[in-house]
Amino acid sequence: MTCDFDAFIDRRFGDSIKWNVCEEDELPLWVADMDFRCPEPVIAALQERVAHGIFGYGSAPSELREVLVARLAALYDWRVAPEAIVFLPGVVVGFNLAAQALTRPGDGLLIQTPIYPPFLTVAADAGLRPESMELSRRPDGAYEIDFDRFEAALSPHTAMFLLCNPHNPVGRVFRRDELERLAQLCFQKRVLICSDEIHCDFIFSGQRHYPIAALDPEIAASTLTLMAPSKTFNIPGLGCSFAVIPDPALRERFNAGQRGVVGHVNVLGYTAALAAYRDGGPWLESLLAYLEANRDFLVTYVREHLPGVHVAAPEGTYLAWLDCREAGIPGNPYEFFRARARVMLNDGATFGPGGEGFVRLNFGTPRALLTEGLERMRAALAELSV
Repeated sequence: MTCDFDAFIDRRFGDSIKWNVCEEDELPLWVADMDFRCPEPVIAALQERVAHGIFGYGSAPSELREVLVARLAALYDWRVAPEAIVFLPGVVVGFNLAAQALTRPGDGLLIQTPIYPPFLTVAADAGLRPESMELSRRPDGAYEIDFDRFEAALSPHTAMFLLCNPHNPVGRVFRRDELERLAQLCFQKRVLICSDEIHCDFIFSGQRHYPIAALDPEIAASTLTLMAPSKTFNIPGLGCSFAVIPDPALRERFNAGQRGVVGHVNVLGYTAALAAYRDGGPWLESLLAYLEANRDFLVTYVREHLPGVHVAAPEGTYLAWLDCREAGIPGNPYEFFRARARVMLNDGATFGPGGEGFVRLNFGTPRALLTEGLERMRAALAELSV
């Protein structure tokens, strides 16, 4: 299986949020949506399913459950029962549903900032107390958890900790010892864990992903894990994800919260997910090599050609977190790069405390587009010194 990740595919034909919120001369390097054609087995499976011609109410294929169970065992030595998997139309749906179904109004929901923006509204939407603690940034730009601050943030009201691992936007892949400490503190305080692990397949050399629920059966009993093929195989528009909930009682509460509120996964989403997980491995292996090369190119370029901009190499995800606070940019760096470089990034301020002065850049794109975007940013910064 091959894929030309350098190929440019024109996406300005009407339905791409990433490309069509931009003006014609803008280059979009923002939302976590890659500019690569998805695996050929996925396309072939969808074509075969469409040719069938009937699109009635669907249910999860038993083979998909079997493939996922085998995948979790092979990658993480995590043994889960097929019934522990609950299919959902999206991970954002999953963590909002978890907050609403597994807590009570007035409970606290803890997050770690800066964080993927939809995390920031979960507490308010569920009638919960918003609680947060900011990740610590080292001199080299990498982030870590201050466990004293984390423990202090676990208030008497905290009922759920919403974890993001690998972390979006800072690119950390948390080590086993870090996850064990988080899990231990939550277990001691009887705090449920909802872990968004949608980027778990984007792990670069020298790193390893550990699902927090796979650390210990006691931790698994109070944890809900969210994963999806959407980012991994670039099929987010097909709306298929899943929760892993080993504890039957917790799973029943979660399922009860879905009834009459959350729609089913559509039949094409199931088709794509099965083909991707079953047959997309070689494509994913090639993709990871390409993304890691893009990451290395990006980090080197930023350090050599974007004065005052700092970046730590992401350990996972295809998202770079750029610190622009010393670049002499007047005002908001997101607005600056969009107006002066015609490059659309994500505004760090929208990621909560700790995000001000940063931008997030998506390097899941052909190298030529990434290079063009960086060169535009370089030219815009050079104009500041003229």
